[in-house]
Amino acid sequence: MDRRWPSSYSPEEFAYGGRQSLSELALVIYEALAGNDHEVAHTCCPSGDSEVIVEHATFVQGDPPQDFEGPPKADSKMEVLHEKVKKQIIKEGRGQQPSKYSTCFCKQYNLLLCCLIVSWALLLNLIVHYRAWTESTQHKFDDTWQEQRPVELIIGKEKKELAGLGIGISSMKAGERALLHVGWELGYGKEGNFSFPNVPPTADILYEVELIGFDETKEGKARSDMTVEDRIGAADRRKMEGNIFFKDEKLEEAMQQYEMAIAYMGDDFMFQLMGRYRDMALAVKNPCHLNLAACLIKLNRYEEAIGQCSTVLGEDENNAKALFRRGKAKAELGQIDSAREDFLKARKYAPEDKAITKELRLLVEHDKAVYQKQKEIYKGIFGPSPELKPKQKNWIIFVWQWAVALFHRIFQLVKRKSD
Repeated sequence: MDRRWPSSYSPEEFAYGGRQSLSELALVIYEALAGNDHEVAHTCCPSGDSEVIVEHATFVQGDPPQDFEGPPKADSKMEVLHEKVKKQIIKEGRGQQPSKYSTCFCKQYNLLLCCLIVSWALLLNLIVHYRAWTESTQHKFDDTWQEQRPVELIIGKEKKELAGLGIGISSMKAGERALLHVGWELGYGKEGNFSFPNVPPTADILYEVELIGFDETKEGKARSDMTVEDRIGAADRRKMEGNIFFKDEKLEEAMQQYEMAIAYMGDDFMFQLMGRYRDMALAVKNPCHLNLAACLIKLNRYEEAIGQCSTVLGEDENNAKALFRRGKAKAELGQIDSAREDFLKARKYAPEDKAITKELRLLVEHDKAVYQKQKEIYKGIFGPSPELKPKQKNWIIFVWQWAVALFHRIFQLVKRKSD
């Protein structure tokens, strides 16, 4: 059965001021998830102006789908979420959809959606990646996989041009990747947008969206309202949960927890920290990046692993574990000289580490194998070297040499007798 939005909201009202605040959007999302068609009383959640709080977070996640300039092809059935929003699933998700009456944060690069639904006890953090194209020209105007810098909107008014994206995201499960077809009424409207992102007027939009995951916590408050200790503590709990998943070889689940932990300590947050507070934060943040790198190496996503290790080395250039894992990822990519450089630096700071010694030995064996292979290739190109045949001596020269030697011997004997 199609999950539709309440008929009492027209697309124009939804996108252009029919609601006075995000609270009304929350009620609409709730109705959509609940599958009800009746109108909701707005008195349940009074509207009002709220301050928009934006936080940046260093965040590298997701196996970026191959971008062949245009949107992906989806063969699944078209699901109608709204008159102006349709969805096709590219990859099935797992588990549940975001629960009712929860606070959802969609962390994105470019002022993405903040779906705020009233929460009594739980805080639900929703993380997504997406690409966006204009449907008619297939011009790509936004890509969070490429930028790798999401933005979190904590409390405030969500952008009207992201209403369609929000409808689509609210229907997705963790790990799901989908293609959303959004009409211009729930996108950038009649006027379009001539700054960044550049979207022409009345442009229908295609979104390739991946819901990386959502995190139910019991913090009971927005991150911007948490103390430094609270945020570091919450991040540490995510890290510990990730470690449990990692030990059980549940790499995707482990990565989700590490990413949630990192999201608590974004660039803006870290920039404000000094002294022991910064040390406390890095003691949690850096291991999350390193554990992410370990997961990515296991998943053969070496470029992303290098990025995670480089983030740590930006804070601690002598981190042996970061140097080792970056070297390992580089070696897998065939960047042998650069990998050797990282391994040698790592051995300098951890001389007793047998794993580093083993990797250096493997590089030596690799060099020998490459040399032998090149030798065989060149041998095949130029052919085997000709064997040198012994030269045949002329018999006259041979007799002459014998006579000279005999004369020299007789001369020596005569001289010895005369003496």
